[in-house]
Amino acid sequence: MRLKRQLELDRLPETPADREVEGRASRAEVLDWWAERFGIGREVFEGYSFWEKGAGKVWIFNGEATDPSEVEAVGMTFLRTRQEHWKPTGRAVSRFGAHATKNVIELGPERAATFAAGEDQDLPEWDGDWGYLIATHEVAGESVPIGVGLYLYDELRSVVPKGSRADLPVVE
Repeated sequence: MRLKRQLELDRLPETPADREVEGRASRAEVLDWWAERFGIGREVFEGYSFWEKGAGKVWIFNGEATDPSEVEAVGMTFLRTRQEHWKPTGRAVSRFGAHATKNVIELGPERAATFAAGEDQDLPEWDGDWGYLIATHEVAGESVPIGVGLYLYDELRSVVPKGSRADLPVVE
């Protein structure tokens, strides 16, 4: 049996029963989490494979890869697991967030600009779940995901990475 380095990419097992590495999420658990947290159906992820690199960094790849352990990355980062609360990446929300039917917060122009700049804001009127949310903003009549937010204690915290923050003009 070959010993795996900590930073190799390994395919997620299909189910928890197939798990060989303690603590590693399974494909079924990942799909269940997206469905339960954001209402994104399993069918949205058909044709995608899931991989873990390190402890809890889940990557998504459109298709299959025979042996990605020789490469640095495959697809895009998708989800952080192996922590108390799983966290979707901003890239995953940008790509799949339009399919969400739960835990989506639509932000008006001023709030969207504040959020995109990486600033936290009071939001006592939110009556949904606490935890990670998909923040959206209406653009040309469509609701577009703009990032991942963390809602706790009547506050929406922007978790937009520093390198992805933007100074957006407020347009009514």
